[in-house]
Amino acid sequence: MLVNEFARQVENLIEKEYHSIAGMTKDEFRKHLEPLREIITSVAPLEREPEQGRIPFVIVIKSEWVTGDKAMQLVERNGKTGFTVMESEDIQRFKPIEGVELPDRMAYLLMDVDTGHETLNVTPNEAIKTIMHENRFPLTIEEGIAVITHYPEVLKKNNGFSLLGSRCGDRRVTALWISGGKPKLGWCWAGNPHTWLGSASCGSRQGIEFISS
Repeated sequence: MLVNEFARQVENLIEKEYHSIAGMTKDEFRKHLEPLREIITSVAPLEREPEQGRIPFVIVIKSEWVTGDKAMQLVERNGKTGFTVMESEDIQRFKPIEGVELPDRMAYLLMDVDTGHETLNVTPNEAIKTIMHENRFPLTIEEGIAVITHYPEVLKKNNGFSLLGSRCGDRRVTALWISGGKPKLGWCWAGNPHTWLGSASCGSRQGIEFISS
């Protein structure tokens, strides 16, 4: 059931000490995320197949709580932790592009995720046209990291995905792939195709305001 998956993702974040990084107790962290459960029972799409890169939803923690470089260190796949060679300041330069509007909350749900198998070997410049034409949205850096935080198995050797929803004003796009057996956050040129990189997208982003009692 999707509500069980929601609980799994919450506990996964706690196991990785997201609550401590955010300056909260475990219970405070759970309480902050709890309103998102309502979305799961009301607007979540049908079951997908994570092994095929299709995921019903993913809990996203914004970089204001946990920065991209730190979040990558908390990713684990087959016993190996994630990494990035990008400087923290460089990662922070990448902001949501026009048309990508994030919920005004520190945590939200990314709905109906597709890691972009059908856009393998398609340049990011062309892939984003396809994504927009299908009324979908490209993923940001923090959203891509959230996907592999909860579903590290979707990142495969010779099959990673670009994150076209974040740009910094140059020709680079960030991407996630396997390097030396480890999940890596790096970048590629927007005009270059790669047989091993697709472009990830989502159907929507959903957030509910947290009201403390």
